[in-house]
Amino acid sequence: MDVVIVGGGIGGLTLALRLHRAGIPCRVFEAAPEIKPLGVGINLLPHASKELTELGLQDALARVAITTSQIAYYNRFGQLIYSDPCGRHAGYEWPQFCIHRGDLQMVLLDAVVERLGADRLITNHRCVGVDQDDSGATVHFEHTTTKQKLPSQRGAIVVSCEGIHSIIRKQFFPNEGPPRYSGLNMWRGVTRWKPFLDGASFVRIGWHKPAKVLIYPIRDHIDAEGRQLINWVCDIEQETPIPQRDWNRQGRIDDFIGAIENWRFDWLDVPAMCRAADQILEYPMVDQDPLPRWSHGRVTLLGDAAHPMLPRGANGGAQAILDCTALADSLAHIADPVAALAAYEERRRPATTKVVLTNRSEPPDAVLYEVYKRSGDKPFRHIDDVISQSELAGLLKRYQRVAGFDKEKLEAAAGR
Repeated sequence: MDVVIVGGGIGGLTLALRLHRAGIPCRVFEAAPEIKPLGVGINLLPHASKELTELGLQDALARVAITTSQIAYYNRFGQLIYSDPCGRHAGYEWPQFCIHRGDLQMVLLDAVVERLGADRLITNHRCVGVDQDDSGATVHFEHTTTKQKLPSQRGAIVVSCEGIHSIIRKQFFPNEGPPRYSGLNMWRGVTRWKPFLDGASFVRIGWHKPAKVLIYPIRDHIDAEGRQLINWVCDIEQETPIPQRDWNRQGRIDDFIGAIENWRFDWLDVPAMCRAADQILEYPMVDQDPLPRWSHGRVTLLGDAAHPMLPRGANGGAQAILDCTALADSLAHIADPVAALAAYEERRRPATTKVVLTNRSEPPDAVLYEVYKRSGDKPFRHIDDVISQSELAGLLKRYQRVAGFDKEKLEAAAGR
């Protein structure tokens, strides 16, 4: 069996490593002329780091990431609502990492080149369509730069790891509606800044009226001053969405800074940090309704090509990584490729559908909304006057179960 993987992002490269580990040959075709360490921050929760640990990547990740100690929730007045230890600090066997997306990409890329060989990763190949017959599937490509037609590539199966703009998804669902806008726009950036709190905290602040901000470090000791690279995200309710679903769209500080201008706390000056960003990007908070199916004969979807979800709770990359394990397991244990793809979909589509829908109705930061609502968006004397710690813990636990990183469930799956 030879697998053709379309897309060399997190999903495509992780799948290549999983297939290689299972003894299944594959080739990865990437549209970009060169895979570069681009992007901003990403959070690898224990269920994702567990899968990457099984691929022998934990040490490489730890060298370039921040091993997160806690997730701390604050209101917009800088008052602590709840602090939840995470990863190994919470008793998991696997760490939680906050990492630059480009650093994660390079860790995966280096492993693919080392284990599979550089000839198994082919760049400058943009997919323009796929067809299949009873014995295999064929992907058609054009050169990304010159637009010239390239030789088609055939495999026993084809997996679309093309992300939110998947050509193969569009081929199978040509009449799919536009992205579903959540009513939130998002601005994000990275800033060279001194460590805050314990230097390894993931912080969520406020609610979408007037703004919610996520902040976490993704690189340590980046200069002689001991600064870190800090990733931040600002979400604001707006009736009109940002016009393009483009992760690289440039944003402007003036479009959101007014909502957080007074967020100056004794542990962090939020507006000053945002103003000092190396780069600001903007993105509409959108997802797509879950598909009725992913697999079509010998062709299937994976990651954002299969289940684009709201960028909440570090689930985009994590769910793609979990997809890779399920798909490789199915191909390793089921001889018929069509049946293997059907089994993969049966295992993963209901789980990711639940995450997509939960992100809409009860996101991982629902504790912030509860405090916002019950306090009337005013400072509190003590958080227990607003909501109990046990109720806050219960809200977080429910999301962990849905997303698949509940500690007991993870340990049971690992046979411990």
